[in-house]
Amino acid sequence: MKKALITGITGQDGSYLTELLLEKGYTVHGIVRRSSSFNRGRIEHLIQNRNIYGERLFLHYGDLTDSSALNRIIEKTAPDEVYNLAAQSHVGISFDVPEYTCDVDAIGVVRILDALRETGMAGSSRFYQASTSELFGSSPPPQGLDTPFKPRSPYAAAKLCAHWMVVNYREGYDMHASSGILFNHESPRRGENFVSKKIVREAARIKKGLSTKLSLGNLDAKRDWGHARDYVRAMYLMLQQPEPDDYVIATGEMHSVRDLLDEAFGCLQLDWHEYVVTDPRYMRPTEVDALCGDFTKARNVLGWKPEINFVSLVREMVDAEMAQLS
Repeated sequence: MKKALITGITGQDGSYLTELLLEKGYTVHGIVRRSSSFNRGRIEHLIQNRNIYGERLFLHYGDLTDSSALNRIIEKTAPDEVYNLAAQSHVGISFDVPEYTCDVDAIGVVRILDALRETGMAGSSRFYQASTSELFGSSPPPQGLDTPFKPRSPYAAAKLCAHWMVVNYREGYDMHASSGILFNHESPRRGENFVSKKIVREAARIKKGLSTKLSLGNLDAKRDWGHARDYVRAMYLMLQQPEPDDYVIATGEMHSVRDLLDEAFGCLQLDWHEYVVTDPRYMRPTEVDALCGDFTKARNVLGWKPEINFVSLVREMVDAEMAQLS
């Protein structure tokens, strides 16, 4: 029975990955941050149904800013696979808290890699780093592994540091460490301050008569949107390969924020032009105009491809919001 350690287990990706690994027979250990508010909603159904999985889910308090906690948890759990999904993951917020973003998203990764090395797990534990399409920044689409990195935010810059640290630990210490350069991926479990979630949530609230306006930033930004459930499957496949490597995970299709509005509001027979306003507060100091990924390597090496398309993704998110309001 394999053991996996997941940082960021309470997040969108962490919850889907936990489900996947439990279904495959893993014992899963997750690191959660201590908070005065209860933030385990995405995995609560797994916690409450531990018996279904034979008591194979365990949670540990820790933080990417705490080296001693990371060392202690890794030494205690001795995981076969480590998935680092924890991050300050909001691009816009990273402009407000650049120092914290770098501490968690860049130095935090170094802390985990060093913890694996110092505990003697570097040779036996396989490591996955959640990288991001924001690394490509202003490089024109389509973006692949040969595309230059041109980060346009503190978040992207911190993630770029982490990306190269993984490469250096892989080559310097012979670690099975891989990075997945994941393009935007959404689901009904997406955080409420992300644009996809904001759109479907307010569309549902407007339909129910609970809201009358949605404030957004750049409506012309174009992204490659996939489903988180598809993308965690790619994470798992990377750590099953005999050799570590980096992969782009994407759908190869690009849609604008306007397209997302069309689809979400259209599901509810609403015209978004009547409700959406542009708010300068949501404009970023530097913008990434267009991201669209080339996942050829993931398809050829991992045998991976997305199974859920853009329309199905948006409709699932809208249906989930409507069900919650009902």
